[in-house]
Amino acid sequence: MELGLKGKVALITGSSRGIGRGVALALAAEGCDVMLTGRDAKALDEVAAAIRKLGRRAGIAVIDLRAKEAPVKLIDQVKSELGGLDILVNNAGATKRGDFFDLTEADWEDGYALKFFAHVRLARAAWPLLKERHGSIIAIGGTGGRKPTEEFTIGSSVNAAVAAFSKCLADRGKRDGVQVNCIHPSMVETDRLWRRIKAEMDRTGWPEQKAREEMCKAFGITRFGKVDDVADMIAFLVSSRGSWMHGATIDLDGGEIPTL
Repeated sequence: MELGLKGKVALITGSSRGIGRGVALALAAEGCDVMLTGRDAKALDEVAAAIRKLGRRAGIAVIDLRAKEAPVKLIDQVKSELGGLDILVNNAGATKRGDFFDLTEADWEDGYALKFFAHVRLARAAWPLLKERHGSIIAIGGTGGRKPTEEFTIGSSVNAAVAAFSKCLADRGKRDGVQVNCIHPSMVETDRLWRRIKAEMDRTGWPEQKAREEMCKAFGITRFGKVDDVADMIAFLVSSRGSWMHGATIDLDGGEIPTL
């Protein structure tokens, strides 16, 4: 399927590993030039090298998006190095799990700083470029925002806020010609998921396959997701084929969320 993405410019935050890395490579394979961000310079260099092998340009920004001034600097770099912006994927951010009464104010502030406020600041800074090219924003939340649990108070709250913010921004996007959508992935095969599987193996004494099967049962999912599942969805959404999808929050979850 031709997606019409050749020559587009994409900025993917948190693109040194996991979902962000997969999205960067998928969009490059469809013909996009890509700006990569993260704090691991070596990992970013490896992703950039893979993108250049595909014949596309790759910029690198080693940056901490928690800093209030970072988003404006990043967008300036995108404009300077790649000439503009068509696609923003707000992917960076992780939140701490744990008992509500053990989580500190600093844990909450850190969770919102990268997973929410960086999204807000980047959207604001990138909007003029996206408006100029009738571009797209994809926000990566998580199913915790749809199914809050006591051990994930920060993550559930942040992911719900990401979805609400995206819906509000989509309303503005109808006026300005900027497509905005949110994706809530469930359990995706990343280093973070492997740490949870390993912890379950250590807790129960189960072999890896048993731990995987029982975790899938507990979450009510058909299987763990793959990075490509998320990357392919994003490539479709930001393409001309997905242009009528606007203001949506998509549960990409293998059946985890049981409600309408």
